[in-house]
Parts: sequence; structure tokens; C-alpha cells
Amino acid sequence: MSEGTQTPTAWSRPGGPWASGTVTAPGVPPLLPPPAAPPQPPGDDGPRRRRRQMLIFGGVAGAILAIGLTIILIVALTSEGDPFGRKASGPTEVRPPLAQMCPAPTVPPSAGPTARPGQVPPATGERTTDAEAGISYKKYGDPWVPWDTTWRAGTLEVPYKVGQHFVTEEYSGGSYHASILSAAVPAADNDAVTLDLECVGRQVAADVRAEYYPQPNQLEPLRDEMTTLGGRPAWLSEFRLHFRAPGLSATEELSAVAIIDVGKPTAAVLYVSIPGTHKQFDYVVDDVLKSVRPL
Repeated sequence: MSEGTQTPTAWSRPGGPWASGTVTAPGVPPLLPPPAAPPQPPGDDGPRRRRRQMLIFGGVAGAILAIGLTIILIVALTSEGDPFGRKASGPTEVRPPLAQMCPAPTVPPSAGPTARPGQVPPATGERTTDAEAGISYKKYGDPWVPWDTTWRAGTLEVPYKVGQHFVTEEYSGGSYHASILSAAVPAADNDAVTLDLECVGRQVAADVRAEYYPQPNQLEPLRDEMTTLGGRPAWLSEFRLHFRAPGLSATEELSAVAIIDVGKPTAAVLYVSIPGTHKQFDYVVDDVLKSVRPL
């Protein structure tokens, strides 16, 4: 209100401004209490709220699922059918090489009747004993001397540790030997004792020809058969090889490879070689094979 404006008085109390009396002037409506606030609608914490939350959660889950399926589809189409990388490889092959090449036969190979120990003539004279291979055989005098190293030649790496030998000549390739060597070679799985002697014998003989002698060479087969040695089943390969090498006087060699079943997962190997420069010792091949006895 601005200054100088007068407010008319609607009424005055009798007896002056401080007199007591009624406060309701004629013509003035009575004072009423303020109207009550209008009722509020029911809150959203009821079933309708829960329904709305479920719809929201369902929508989010559906979106996540759609995104996941899209990613899997993209990966599958761009990874040439292998969406999760390389599959785990199978276990590494742990079987010995000969056991892999020559699985044990379902029926033991026939080697003719196996002689009982009492039917085998007793061993006489000096012997070379190979406890690991499980055999012994005849020992020869001068010029033969004990073999004192481990020789692992060829792809099969047959470990020849026991036997006799002598050097027949020296040439540009090293020392050339006459030899009678034995070894034990794993030829079966785990504790199996049934061996495919023919398969093992052919594999070892082929390895001998390919790895022990000058290449190329010509094979003159003499024996290739199942037999018995010391009353035990065996596969015997006997052959003469013809070859040439610079500086080497020997141009041929008489050799034999015997694979003997000694009733273990390992087969006994007996390798005999006589160079053509020392044919006076050719008899040793058959002689030492006949002298084999199982331990």
C-alpha cells in the first residue's frame, strides 16, 4: 500500500478501540477452517510397481541375450568353424617306436614248437651275458675284444651295450668293425609280452641296412624266417650286403639280425656282422646264433 492511502473501517467497536464485545460485525462472513487437501492417488509400491520392474528387467535380459547371440554368430562365421580356437590335442604318443609300428598280434605268431628248458643243450665255454636283453651267447677269443660303449645307430636307435668286436680297417669314414652286439628293445605296450616278432624283425633289419652301411647297397637275402633260438621264438634275418665307399677296402659284409622273444615287453636283439675282408670269421654268424640261451 502506498503512502497517503486510507483504508476505510468497516466497523468500530462500541466504547472505543479497546472495548470488549463481539468480534463479528454484521455483514461479515464467519471465519471457516481451510479446506482439507485433496486425497492423493495410491502410491506406486503396489502390484503395478512390481509389474513395471519385471518388464524393465525382462527387457534388459532380452537385450543382453540378443547381444550375446549376435557375438557368437559373428565369431562362428569368421573363425572357419572353430569359434573357440584350437581344440585340445589328444595325448602325446608315448608308445615305443616298434610298438607303434608293430602292434601286438591278437594271436601269437607261430614259431614252431618252443622247446622246454630241459630240451635245450646246456651252454658251455665262456659266455657273454646281457642281463638287460635277457640272453647269453658264446664268447670268442682274440682278435675279439669286449664291447665297452653304448652305440645307438639308425632311426630306431637300438642301444647296443654288450658284446664283442674288433676293428678290421681304418678309412676316411672312421673305423670299420666286425661285431657281435646285443640289446634290449621295447617292442610291446605296457606289460604286454606278446610280440609281433616278424614285424619287429623286419623293421630292425631294414633299419640296419639303411643306417649301418654305405648307401646305396644291394641286398642278397640268405634267411628270413621264424625260428627258435635257445628254445625261444625268434625272427631271424641273415643277408649279405654289397656296397662301395671311398677309401673302404670292404665291399661286402655278412650280417644277421635276430629278434628273440624272452617273455618280456622288450625283445632281445642280436646283431652280427663280418666284413668281406675277414671271411675267415663268417662261421661266427651261425655259431653264435646257435649258442644263444635265455637267462
